[in-house]
Amino acid sequence: MLHPSFPQSQRRESFLYRSDSDYDLSPKTVSRNSSVASEGHTAEDFIVTPFAQVLASLRSVRSNFTILANLSTPTVKRSPLSSQSSGLRSSLSDHQYQQLTLETLAELDWCLDQLETIQTHRSVSDMASSKFKRMLNRELSHLSEMSRSGNQVSEYISSTFLDQQNEVEIPSPTLKEKPMSYISGVRKLSHTHSLANTPLPRFGVTTEHEDTLAEVMEDLNKWKFNIFQVAELSNNRPLSCIMYSIFQERDLLKTFRVPVDTFVSYVMTLEDHYHSNVAYHNSLHAADVTQSIHCLLSTPALDAVFTDLEILAALFAAAIHDVDHPGVSNQFLINTNSELALMYNDESVLENHHLAVGFKLLHQENCDIFQNLSKRQRQSLRKLVIDMVLATDMSKHMTLLADLKTMVETKKVTSSGVLLLDNYTERIQVLRTMMHCADLSNPTKPLVLYKQWTERIMEEFFRQGDRERERGMEISAMCDKHTASVEKSQVGFIDYIVHPLWETWGDLVHPDAQEILDTLQENRDWYQSAVPQSPSPPPDREKTHTDRFQFPITLDKAGGTEKEKEE
Repeated sequence: MLHPSFPQSQRRESFLYRSDSDYDLSPKTVSRNSSVASEGHTAEDFIVTPFAQVLASLRSVRSNFTILANLSTPTVKRSPLSSQSSGLRSSLSDHQYQQLTLETLAELDWCLDQLETIQTHRSVSDMASSKFKRMLNRELSHLSEMSRSGNQVSEYISSTFLDQQNEVEIPSPTLKEKPMSYISGVRKLSHTHSLANTPLPRFGVTTEHEDTLAEVMEDLNKWKFNIFQVAELSNNRPLSCIMYSIFQERDLLKTFRVPVDTFVSYVMTLEDHYHSNVAYHNSLHAADVTQSIHCLLSTPALDAVFTDLEILAALFAAAIHDVDHPGVSNQFLINTNSELALMYNDESVLENHHLAVGFKLLHQENCDIFQNLSKRQRQSLRKLVIDMVLATDMSKHMTLLADLKTMVETKKVTSSGVLLLDNYTERIQVLRTMMHCADLSNPTKPLVLYKQWTERIMEEFFRQGDRERERGMEISAMCDKHTASVEKSQVGFIDYIVHPLWETWGDLVHPDAQEILDTLQENRDWYQSAVPQSPSPPPDREKTHTDRFQFPITLDKAGGTEKEKEE
């Protein structure tokens, strides 16, 4: 249920709700003191996506027009955000009538001005994405001016979560050429014989701690679930254990006629293709994301929204989304001219590879868990999975955020607040964002779990930094173990990436995510309190680094960039 309004005092607002001076606000948004409009704040105050702002303004114009023209119109679909009082011309004084006329004209002029800037080849969510990038640019520029560590955090956020043009650092040594259709990382493994003629364990994995594991698994449906304990109690088979338990609980094996031995064979083979020597992107992370997806799919607001096939696809996508991860970033692979980067033309390199490996493993002996799906079901599932795994490319973050924010706010303006998701475009949009949220869920988990994830990701970053140092490359942001500010990086990560994303998800499923948002705020406060005092930048340092965070914007009428506009 989309709730159109909530008290401003109770809202923890992200930077998306701060003033954006480069984007003209609707006159109605700026002033609520109309003699006819109701005073006080409404949910329209919180609309930040350009398309939804235009829709809200046009509805305001329509409402004003009925009053000015003294019309009694039949009931039409009204916005839950309308702040206009019902009334007729006779109830207005001449001064009020004149004032309302001028306000309506100004509102209409603003709408026309915004519509004139829309480029026909860009979607309405692109407008929001461009606006959010511009606003984030300002936030990062300000952060980078505060301290050396602030500049480092800004570089990390900019390079990781914003889609930018890649510049090759250095060529790597010439590699022996292989056929481009060859999918690296797939090994011949078989768990079929180990499963033959033996009853399957309760959780799909062999363990001497089954009773203790059962106690931990009682929290499978809870956000506080401790995946680290599952790994310890399952002989380091957290993904196999989680997948087996979730599929059993949701009765998916029976629904899609998946042979149990085939399922266990596949998930164990899949888990074997995650690298245990990679600190963060291993099967433990895959299991955590899968369990998080399981919880998000069970959100009351999304009850009965998705089909069984869509649920199957979401869980499968979560399980394979980082398989065969080498422990380095896409940019590292691109900069070193790696074989994977060449194969996938520098576009979502790892995400494409994870998909290829995940689907290729279905061809292993007794691993085709989709063998009893119809051809149409397999095609639909494959499309769903591809869309969701590609959404885990962190450089697509702002696009995903803008897409969901635009959809949520447009629904608020144009409907009764009920989210139907009755077409594929909207459903896959929510599923893609759900996958992205699950992938960025560490800061929303209990602090004791979050801190362990932070240690793991920083260890992986530092290993990449060591490899870059050995190669004589520029060390990526947050990958230099000698200079990285771990605590400050987490505060910036939450403020500029995680909070805006989960805030928007919270709007979608309100009030189901409130506890998650509360935990996120508590964790943010803890890391903020742990930030060491950083030295200020040298006084002679010129503030020329702000251009580092400038992104190409194409909203201007004349086609110039936002940077050119400011100059």
